[in-house]
Amino acid sequence: MSVIDELAGEFARLPGIGRKTALRLTYYLLQRPAEDTRRLARALGAVADRVRACSICGNLTEADPCGICTSPRRDRGLVCVVEDASDIGAIERTGTFQGLYHVLGGRLSPLEGLGPDELRIAPLIARLETGPEVAEVIIATNPSVEGEATALYLQKLIRPLGRRVTRLARGMPVGGDLEYTDGVTIAEALAGRREIG
Repeated sequence: MSVIDELAGEFARLPGIGRKTALRLTYYLLQRPAEDTRRLARALGAVADRVRACSICGNLTEADPCGICTSPRRDRGLVCVVEDASDIGAIERTGTFQGLYHVLGGRLSPLEGLGPDELRIAPLIARLETGPEVAEVIIATNPSVEGEATALYLQKLIRPLGRRVTRLARGMPVGGDLEYTDGVTIAEALAGRREIG
């Protein structure tokens, strides 16, 4: 196997990258100055060497614990549970949530071999049992079948601990068109409607 095929094969292992795109990326890098490729290699090496999961929340970070967990400005009474560390960035970009996070590392999915023991559920429960300041747990798993199953499972574990358990609201996206929206989303939007004014 040539080094070109080897690199294309590594690119193809990335999510959303097929064989053709992997080859395009490989040939793009070969057309760039060698220093560009070396800089990319150094950046990949630095990520592999320095980034790890926060020991408290599971967020990806260079410092342990992460900046969110150590920030005195965060509301310690709120913990938002997400499937993956990338979900934290999506929530943080809104600029509205000031609580803490807990990364599960996936969602319950028996077909993929992901049960409760493969997720970071035990550290979440331990965190809630030892952290009396947590008043509310917001479950922000994706609105998929697996995400819903995970949310229900977590609710059953957390409620007996005396914490309020909430779920992200769902409904119509801003700029969405009723004509092109699926029935489940419309039903959720109707159920979660609120008064104007």
